[in-house]
Amino acid sequence: MKKVVVFGGGTGLSCLLSGLKLFPVDVTTIIAVSDNGSSTGVLKEELDIPAVGDVGKVLLSMANVDDDFVRLLRYRFSREGSLHNHPVRNIMLAALVDLKGNLTEATRYMAGLLNVRGTVLPLTEEKVDLVGRGEGEVFYGEEAVSHNIRSIRRLTYDHDITVRSEVQERIREADLIIFSPGSLYTSILPHLLSEEVRAAICAAQAPLMYVGNLVTQPGETDDYTMSAHVRVLNRYLRDRHIDLVIANDTGKARIDPEIAERYLRLENKQTVLLDREELEQLGAEVIADDIFRIEEERIRHDALKTAYLIFSYLMR
Repeated sequence: MKKVVVFGGGTGLSCLLSGLKLFPVDVTTIIAVSDNGSSTGVLKEELDIPAVGDVGKVLLSMANVDDDFVRLLRYRFSREGSLHNHPVRNIMLAALVDLKGNLTEATRYMAGLLNVRGTVLPLTEEKVDLVGRGEGEVFYGEEAVSHNIRSIRRLTYDHDITVRSEVQERIREADLIIFSPGSLYTSILPHLLSEEVRAAICAAQAPLMYVGNLVTQPGETDDYTMSAHVRVLNRYLRDRHIDLVIANDTGKARIDPEIAERYLRLENKQTVLLDREELEQLGAEVIADDIFRIEEERIRHDALKTAYLIFSYLMR
């Protein structure tokens, strides 16, 4: 069975994994833990633990249990009080960190409860924050970084992190390494701020694949084409570059103009242009197809189609 390592976080990663779990591949998901927003940020500060939010989302996307159990873990308390805005999965993971001693073992235990096929690993066991450094300015925390990308020249962490040997081994042994859709600067790049991760990627024989975003993210990737995303990834990869890009074929698979216009008007998001020639000049093979769907009037990756393209590449 082919071994796939996926880096990412947030909704884009969860969508991708919900498709990949349907195919016979050995998936290891590595998740950055530098989030500091919403429930995750509160638990992180109050309990002095790594961010658990994206770990919980990924576990649920890969779960193979009844729908009621998944709905329970997704339930977010809405009444005012100490539990306001906390989803059950975050509270459960925070409790397991205390019981099991670290986030990796907490994740492993919860994966067992959810009958997850594959492996989910946090990037580090440490409480860590993203730092954006600009010309005389420093922005602390993921939210501040996301809002000030244009003023940031370099991303770092607030301290050097240690990455478990298991994470490094999985990267080195992979047949394919994937950077998932998601927030480029705050969900994807944080993985590449570790020297240990970059060294493991350099030692790996696996090609590097980027599953491209469908729309831009306001404040982070305004006006970015697909090649602009890849250039940023290549800059942080340093000694490697993206070998393959899976993208929505914007020349053929056109999103309804009314939906696209509403995204631009209400959320300031644009569809990401597939600039094939520029990607090929960067040394990337392009695999383009109709990989989007409309879900409750929102643009989402078609999880099954996207995963099928990945699996088809692996089976070449």
